[in-house]
Amino acid sequence: MINEIIKVKSGSILEDQESYSRVLVLGDWIFMSLTAGRDYKTRIMPDTAVAQAEQAFRNVEGALASVGASLADVVRSRLFIPRQEDVKAVMAFIGEKYRGIDPTSCVTCAPLGGPEYLFEVEITAWRGAGELPQQRRVIAL
Repeated sequence: MINEIIKVKSGSILEDQESYSRVLVLGDWIFMSLTAGRDYKTRIMPDTAVAQAEQAFRNVEGALASVGASLADVVRSRLFIPRQEDVKAVMAFIGEKYRGIDPTSCVTCAPLGGPEYLFEVEITAWRGAGELPQQRRVIAL
């Protein structure tokens, strides 16, 4: 029985302005808000999509660690890359980050909150998923 919800803030000013949490934990389920590639300490956001993806994943991994989870526990990933010309390079980076984890994935090329945003990620994780035995299957339709 779940008797507690954990809500984690990262220090982003938007979390307070817009009343949301970076991470919400319900039992072993971990839901993470859309996360950009801004360094929370310096407030600097890189000017390339790949550099933003790298920073966004540092943010994601730090948020997961704060609730006793890791990237290996990610079961669903939603990626937002507004410029189609950035997709190949960003997805090469993502492929390496998720190598062996293989969560479900959705990639969308649509505008984000402002022109400076070149990458954002939203994940769902289950604490402990990375430690479970895996069956890997291939289907051909």
